[in-house]
Amino acid sequence: MRDHVLIAKTCMLAGKIMLESGAETYRVEDTMTRIATAFGLQNAQSYATPTGINFSTDFSEATNFMRISNRSTDLHKIAEVNNISRKITAGEVELDKGLTLLSSIDKGSFSFPYYVQILAAAFVSGSFTIMFGGSGVDFIPSCIAGGVGFAGMLGVARLVEIKFIAEFFASFIIGIAAVLFITNGIGDSMDKIIIGAVMPLVPGLQITNAVRDLMAGHLVAGVSKGVDAILTAFAIGAGVAVIFTFM
Repeated sequence: MRDHVLIAKTCMLAGKIMLESGAETYRVEDTMTRIATAFGLQNAQSYATPTGINFSTDFSEATNFMRISNRSTDLHKIAEVNNISRKITAGEVELDKGLTLLSSIDKGSFSFPYYVQILAAAFVSGSFTIMFGGSGVDFIPSCIAGGVGFAGMLGVARLVEIKFIAEFFASFIIGIAAVLFITNGIGDSMDKIIIGAVMPLVPGLQITNAVRDLMAGHLVAGVSKGVDAILTAFAIGAGVAVIFTFM
């Protein structure tokens, strides 16, 4: 019985880390099932949604539930969990050690510092502006607008738990910055500056995961992630639209 409890804790911890880091639900369920099978549970049942995990060690056993409240994007953690899962499946990691390794991953932080994220967002913004047909003089304004907007999103996200508000505020800042640049004769195309600057905010991973979950038959997870991506896109568009409404 103790082993069953530890196996359940290990599987659910692996699923928790992956869901909180932005993994697809079918990948989460597959990882949990593989870990359970590697430790001798042939009929383990796992069910994951973007906001929760259900797991039982057998058909007739009690079901364990864990709610997922915080979700972000951390591909490094997903890769680390996958690596541990492969080692467990290969018999290279025992149960206690596997749980310890997963706990260290859960408590650790692999994200880059905020200033690195902001600098990366700024450079990406300018690069997308050029890629979408902007001129060379639009590069710097787009970098500044994208960096400031991304910094605003990070700041608001620490104060407000509603992601929609943070993304709306970020696109609002980007719209103001673009208008100020063009009004003062810095840059040629306001549209290209805005398009490039909002690209770091676009929910590309959520859209991809939604499609992959739908194709894998996980309809509830796929639809919910798709709606989340649509709300994010709406927040980005609404923030910019507010600026143009009062111009």
